[in-house]
Amino acid sequence: MPPRRKSTAKKRGSTRQERSAGIIVFRKGADGKHLFLLLDYGNYWDFPKGHIEEGEDERAAALRELAEETGITNVELMDDFRHEIVYFFRPPGRGLVRKTVVFFSGEVESEEVTISHEHVGYEWLKGEDALARVKYPTAKQVMRAVLKHLERNPGT
Repeated sequence: MPPRRKSTAKKRGSTRQERSAGIIVFRKGADGKHLFLLLDYGNYWDFPKGHIEEGEDERAAALRELAEETGITNVELMDDFRHEIVYFFRPPGRGLVRKTVVFFSGEVESEEVTISHEHVGYEWLKGEDALARVKYPTAKQVMRAVLKHLERNPGT
């Protein structure tokens, strides 16, 4: 039997789990086509989202984050849309994080947005433009899911 080799892999701490929730917000433009809200985080564009607080369910967290980040409190969530993404990241000076984000989608009547201190701007974009603007593959994945869902449910 050959001798056992020493493992050269560095021992790492366990991966921390985080959960967030967000909403892909849309409204109808003047031409009747959907426009989607994206927030400018300074070096990338993304959807309103944030951590689920203790005792909060996913929908409540998504609605709270939407209100905190955009000032939007009147949104009609689509009951039949829920999309989960998972990604890993390593914050500076900390260990690996496995983040799960649950997204809902909802329609608003108004185009008014009041961004929080976390953002430097916002924009309402057509679906294909929003898809091109978001940076990360998981954001593109959820945007495609919303577009497909709205295509299958044209009355929305």
